[in-house]
Amino acid sequence: MTTPPPTIDVHAHVALPQVDALLDGSAGLAEQRRADAATLGQASLQYNIGQLAQLMPRLVGLDLRLAAMDAARVDLQVVSPMPAPAHWADRELADRFVTTTNEGVRAYCDKAPGRLLPIGTVSLHEPDLAVEQLRTGVRDLGLRGVQISTSAGPGRELDHPSLAEFWAAAEELGAAVLIHPWGCTLGERLDAYYLFNTVGNPTETALALSRIVFSGLLERHPGLRIWSAHGGGYLGSYAVRADHAWRVRGDARTTEAPPSELLRRTYVDSLVYDPEQLRHLVAVMGPTQVTLGSDHPFDMGVEDPVDRLEAAGLDAATTEAVRGGNAARLLGLDTPATQEATR
Repeated sequence: MTTPPPTIDVHAHVALPQVDALLDGSAGLAEQRRADAATLGQASLQYNIGQLAQLMPRLVGLDLRLAAMDAARVDLQVVSPMPAPAHWADRELADRFVTTTNEGVRAYCDKAPGRLLPIGTVSLHEPDLAVEQLRTGVRDLGLRGVQISTSAGPGRELDHPSLAEFWAAAEELGAAVLIHPWGCTLGERLDAYYLFNTVGNPTETALALSRIVFSGLLERHPGLRIWSAHGGGYLGSYAVRADHAWRVRGDARTTEAPPSELLRRTYVDSLVYDPEQLRHLVAVMGPTQVTLGSDHPFDMGVEDPVDRLEAAGLDAATTEAVRGGNAARLLGLDTPATQEATR
């Protein structure tokens, strides 16, 4: 009898106080916070400050994390740093930031071997440095991949030619690249009602994935393992519009395959809240490309990702794939039973 893969939550975060201490007082961080505050608006900013203080024990505490995993019936959790890219950092600070972050995530996950898997970060605004950081993280630290934002900083999208070597290295290493947004470049148009997150995050992800799809990146590098948070943002709900443009417009016919087919070469998480929406996401992405995701421990996440998956009423094979099989493939984990849950 085949042992089923473990239940794997691909979307969870850890706070690293040593990283905050490293960046504290820098002019770039102060400017980033001013920009974020303007986009958030005062009401959401104050709410977030209070919430973060309440969440901090769950962001740093191992026992609380493991208890939440047990309650959610999650065997393995993929832990990534909080999504706050430092695209403003100069090269020296950027390298220290990444080193401190990646070593910190690795050390945290080492406290619970067999339960936690580390995801690091890279300085994507310094492309050659990002390649070195990726190689070091995967080969020396044993990271399963890296988390990036929806761009590589102002004026540099994820399809920018300067990132070609990074994408080639990610394919070569078999590293998962997790795209996680932070806010939105729409700025102060989102400064009320937490639109910074509810509209901004899925908009940014849809844009990032669209540039990846139309650029031909996935055809040039068919072995890439790209994953995006929050069900891939809005793109999964309206990829048919991209397909239509690809069919009728020469400027959008940039790939051999239509956009929806290329989108199905990437992975997304199941964090779309509603059973009907999850069924639609699986129909769009295919049963092999959706992974479990909780966004632990944030309020825009869920505490019961497995329950919500089961509530979608998918067939048994698809449910099993979303529960853990797809994530095992994304992360390059071997079977059977993901090598005894990575031991």
